[in-house]
Amino acid sequence: MKALIVGSGVAGPATALFLHRLGWDVQVLEATAAPDAEAGAFLNVASNGQAVLAELGLQAHVLTDAHPSPRMVMWSGRGKRLGEVPNGPAGDMTRGSAVVRRSWLHQVLREAVLDAGLSITTRARVVTVRETPDEIVAVTDDGRKFTADLVVGADGVGSAVRGYVDPAAPVPSYSGLVGLGGFASGTGLAPTPGTQHFVFGRRSFFGYLVRDDGTVYWFSNLTHPEVSQAELRAVPGQEWLTRLRDLHRDDLHPVPDILAAADNTVGAYAIYDLPVVPRWHRGRAVCIGDAVHATSPSAGQGASLALEDAQLLAQCLRDFGSVELALDTFHRLRHERAEAVVAYARKISDQKKISTSRVAMVIRDLMLPLFLRRASSDTTQNWLYDYRVDWNQRLESSSAGGGEENLTTRGR
Repeated sequence: MKALIVGSGVAGPATALFLHRLGWDVQVLEATAAPDAEAGAFLNVASNGQAVLAELGLQAHVLTDAHPSPRMVMWSGRGKRLGEVPNGPAGDMTRGSAVVRRSWLHQVLREAVLDAGLSITTRARVVTVRETPDEIVAVTDDGRKFTADLVVGADGVGSAVRGYVDPAAPVPSYSGLVGLGGFASGTGLAPTPGTQHFVFGRRSFFGYLVRDDGTVYWFSNLTHPEVSQAELRAVPGQEWLTRLRDLHRDDLHPVPDILAAADNTVGAYAIYDLPVVPRWHRGRAVCIGDAVHATSPSAGQGASLALEDAQLLAQCLRDFGSVELALDTFHRLRHERAEAVVAYARKISDQKKISTSRVAMVIRDLMLPLFLRRASSDTTQNWLYDYRVDWNQRLESSSAGGGEENLTTRGR
């Protein structure tokens, strides 16, 4: 069996590695010419995503350049500590999340694919998919045709494969936020071991952490009208920094200091999500990751959901004789959890939209500490982190109607 994996971000390479383990012939198609070392700044890899990396033998390598972050501390723009929440299962700091540079996670996964003897074909932007009785064909923007027994669309929120799977699929929904992020050095700030800090600034939401070497990872969620990615890319990094320095000019230390020291390489992206995509597969094509359940970064689960998809898709293809049954079972076992995570992340994103009303800010700063007081022992969100699928557990056909509880050792 041959599989074409469209996209070499997180979901694509992980799927390639799992299918290679099963003896599939796998080829990865990537739209860009070469990896961008600055793309995407950094991201959160939660315990559920780390479990999949561990199954692939990559967790330890990824964590060599990670900032363990089991705690998240919330602040007002006036410097008032609002509270602390766990970034992982409540009451279990040993399974907290870690923050890694997106480019580093991509690099580890890509290198593992190449080390396995698989190929990644660059400058191969898939624009259409079509199917014959015997095979499925992915066509690139320069007219090349790649054939296989299965196409896996891991090509992100703007997925071309999704367009084939379901031409009537809902369009991505804009969150109302633009994400900006980058790095800073020379701030003199002390490291923040085990912790990320989040600031409800007067005009924009801000987050940061400080590595042991003094490097600061920072981001800002800017409430902004919808704008195209091309328009965002056209804005120079220095111009974004000028805007951010003005937006955070009244916020207390260290936010202005971090922005003053930030380098001009600023990533900017409009934040979209896909709350409900009814159809994930058609014939010999299936979509995974952001292609069918793009989530805002507010829950820190995007990469981890993609990794979960990769493992479970491979297990379904391993354990069912029919590709159609495997893909149908995969969708049935994944859609409820994926939709729940997207909805949860959207709620958090809505809380990041800063109101300029002084009354609203006062109420928020009074009420948040009350909500956060019990957060360290509140296990109601542990379903995000406790999801597990045992690779050694064989799936049964009854699982198709039985839900995820038949597959997981823990979690939703």
